[in-house]
Amino acid sequence: MPNPYFRFKKFTIYQDRCAMKVGVDGVLLGAWADVDDKMKNILDIGTGTGLIALMVAQRCDATIDAIDIDENAVLQATENIASTRWNNRIDVKPISLQHHAVHTAKKYDLIISNPPFFVNSLVSPSVGRTNARHTGKLTHEELLGYSKKILAKEGNIRIILPVAEADNAIDFAQTIGLYCTREIFVFPTPQKPPKRKLLAFEQSKKEKTTGEITIQTTQRHQYTAEFIRLTEDYYL
Repeated sequence: MPNPYFRFKKFTIYQDRCAMKVGVDGVLLGAWADVDDKMKNILDIGTGTGLIALMVAQRCDATIDAIDIDENAVLQATENIASTRWNNRIDVKPISLQHHAVHTAKKYDLIISNPPFFVNSLVSPSVGRTNARHTGKLTHEELLGYSKKILAKEGNIRIILPVAEADNAIDFAQTIGLYCTREIFVFPTPQKPPKRKLLAFEQSKKEKTTGEITIQTTQRHQYTAEFIRLTEDYYL
């Protein structure tokens, strides 16, 4: 069975209620997203355990809305956040992005999401796990389209996707006036091809910067120096 909790330097994440557990993708995205004290409003889409919301709260003074359509995830995130020093700045809401984008008056300086990955693949018998892993309730096109509606003029969107889906998202984004300004290839090990891309989107067209990060060395469970540097403020 998966570990019921993960201890980070400044908070503990319980995950026994959630269909999707704490993973490297979420930690990587949360650590990579640029956050500063000029940001007023941040949106975490599909918050799950609340991990990413807590990671960005640790680095800024912004108000953070953490949304999810799964009731168990909302309960889990609420419990995890309640025990931290940032609980007064994070509001967990049981709502879809589609509904939130139509009804909120806010404009967000940062929208961040570790979204459902799988398109046209075999679904899980668990409804919660299906919603967390598959795009049936939130396609990548919807994620970008609705996010753009509530993005501040100078705001940015940060997501992580498998390589093929990331390329499709970049192409689609341009059709709605979003432009990929940063693209990071994520290699699981030095010997394997990239499995993920970290993507940053803005509403102003700029020259795209690219980079790469490798998670583990040639030895299993041994992390690279670059990954350790990126995540050292979080992992014990």
